[in-house]
Amino acid sequence: MGGASLAGATLGGSERPAPVQTAPRVDALVFDTFGTVVDWRTSIIREGELIGRTHALDVDWATFADDWRAGYGPAMNRVRSGELPWTKLDVLHRMILDRLVEDLSIVALSEEEIESFNRVWHRLIPWPDAVPALYRLKARYVIAPLSNGNVSLLTNMAKHAGLPWDCILSAELAGRYKPHPEVYLKAADLLSLPPERVMMVAAHRGDLEAAQALGFKTALVHRPLEFGPNRNVDTTDDPRFDLNARDFGVLADRLGA
Repeated sequence: MGGASLAGATLGGSERPAPVQTAPRVDALVFDTFGTVVDWRTSIIREGELIGRTHALDVDWATFADDWRAGYGPAMNRVRSGELPWTKLDVLHRMILDRLVEDLSIVALSEEEIESFNRVWHRLIPWPDAVPALYRLKARYVIAPLSNGNVSLLTNMAKHAGLPWDCILSAELAGRYKPHPEVYLKAADLLSLPPERVMMVAAHRGDLEAAQALGFKTALVHRPLEFGPNRNVDTTDDPRFDLNARDFGVLADRLGA
């Protein structure tokens, strides 16, 4: 099976052929979800704009989405450090949302509306290439999310977005948040596979590095628009990982699906 070409090298004035990444043999693919499979930023902006029109709110919803997402890491760190006991991501998202609503002095929303908005994370839209390619991959491999999202969030997201997962794998099942090793090892154990027979797919290099250190195969899929059109995102291929792809369709090609 062919692979993504890496940059060629020059030696003694002549250019050597670029090495080719060969797809490793694996039985299952597990996917980071937020930003890799689904477009969280556009989804939040759209729902925010609907709320804004309903209540005549003067809010920059792009900034709101970015700030909500920016609170994600610090909130999980409170759990990782032991400051908070194990807490589902839904609850952490609500804590961040409550702070944003307070900071912006948004008083027009009822508790029901705030809770519904918090569940926007259950209704995120997939990147255009995601669903068709996942169906291709599903025909050959076991596929599942491996996300910090809780099980109910990922289940509802799959139903809303049409994501054809074979099962739902979540950090919640390990009671830890990525990149804790137990999250990845628990996923492999639940699949009854050794780590080297599982490929972690993500748009985030840190996620792949953590999985790779445990023996997982890795695939970097570039998502240059995850943080919007004005954000500089590194989309260079990374030779540390087994495969590099510009989208899920190319990933399916690389894996012979």
